[in-house]
Amino acid sequence: MPSEHQILNPATEEVIATVPATTPAEVDAAVARAAKAQAQWAALAPGDRARLLRRFAATVDTHLEELAQLEVREAGHPVGNARWEAGNARDLLEYAAGGIERLTGAQIPVAGGLNLTLHEPLGVVAVIAPWNFPMPIAAWGTAPALAAGNAVLLKPAETTPLTALRLAELGLAAGLPEGLFQVLPGAGPVAGSALVEHPGVAKVVFTGSTGVGKQIMAKCADSVKRVTLELGGKSPNIVFADADIEKAAAAAPGSFLDNTGQDCCARSRILVQRSVYDRFLELLEPAVKAVTVGDPADPATGMGPLISAAQRERVRSYVPDGAPVAIRGEAPAGKGFWYPATVLEGRPDDRAAVEEIFGPVAVVLPFEDEAEAVRLANATDYGLSGSIWTRDVGRALRVSGAVAAGNLSVNSHSSVRYWTPFGGYKQSGLGRELGPDALAAFTETKNVFISTEISSEEQ
Repeated sequence: MPSEHQILNPATEEVIATVPATTPAEVDAAVARAAKAQAQWAALAPGDRARLLRRFAATVDTHLEELAQLEVREAGHPVGNARWEAGNARDLLEYAAGGIERLTGAQIPVAGGLNLTLHEPLGVVAVIAPWNFPMPIAAWGTAPALAAGNAVLLKPAETTPLTALRLAELGLAAGLPEGLFQVLPGAGPVAGSALVEHPGVAKVVFTGSTGVGKQIMAKCADSVKRVTLELGGKSPNIVFADADIEKAAAAAPGSFLDNTGQDCCARSRILVQRSVYDRFLELLEPAVKAVTVGDPADPATGMGPLISAAQRERVRSYVPDGAPVAIRGEAPAGKGFWYPATVLEGRPDDRAAVEEIFGPVAVVLPFEDEAEAVRLANATDYGLSGSIWTRDVGRALRVSGAVAAGNLSVNSHSSVRYWTPFGGYKQSGLGRELGPDALAAFTETKNVFISTEISSEEQ
């Protein structure tokens, strides 16, 4: 494995940075530093920890534009999206800080005494973040883990370590103890594996592919290490005939083109009731072609490049020559990992309709009735997200109950809010992130019984 990684701007293919790759020996040293810092951090009064995390959030807030511009350069995200992502990292720190003094246990009625439960930190937590949303997803694990009294070792993706490294610097500037929040860039099979297998790491939080998630889960089993997995998706966008078809068609491009389709929540299967199928496609075409593709630094840009040449080739493999292309957008020529927005008409068993593409490609499929819509929606190994478009409240509730997915939206494509739970069914993952219970996922529950019975000497 290389001793350092070159970071490319995916819009220009230019090298923008060179970052050292963390070795297993360096991981071992980082765990030792983190364990020492964690003991000091957990010993602080809850209010003091909350103040430091709020100071971290305030420091991030003063560097939002810097962080956003780093994200534009290393990930190719449109600058508007990147600004939202930087703000989301700040918001997660603020939200987690608010939970520190509310991480309460319980008093459970028992005979003969008093029974208490306590939430205690796990120790050192490893967060392995992906390249598709480097800042927000790094913060999803880091913020609540720190708030619950743990130390965090963050391993960013090889292609997108710059914002993570800067966040760690900002944490130190805000006053976090040295060693409490460390970023370890490097290769998954080296730095990532060393973290997962290290006996001093109490929990692993991983966001990425289902295949790698299974490997991590298997490695964690050896030491019964806790794990949270946020994995792949093949989410449906279900459009019923009674929906506002104009609104559904106008919103559909954003559901699979946001972040150039590199989103585990992407609604890359568009299921449309047959009686409005043709009309929906007529409305969808101009909506797709209206998305501006180009320079991520331009505020008018709606879609940027893919992350790498390898990812572009993967996406291309789902649209071979002769593929049933219904709609195709434009993409810049020349340097950069560009791919046009593409909508395919297909069959339920087509590869593009079954596998996660992770690019700006969707497959549109007709259905006859509610039962078939649910069957098609659930005909996947994944169950992360999805959308239901209908004016019928009863139908919205029935279908929401029937679709096997962790995050559903009705007449919307919104999947993620930092104050509500997020996670998947089936092979889309294990556990939940975000929301009011996020801190508890980074704690042990200890039960304490205190006898109040009078001893024989006291009687």
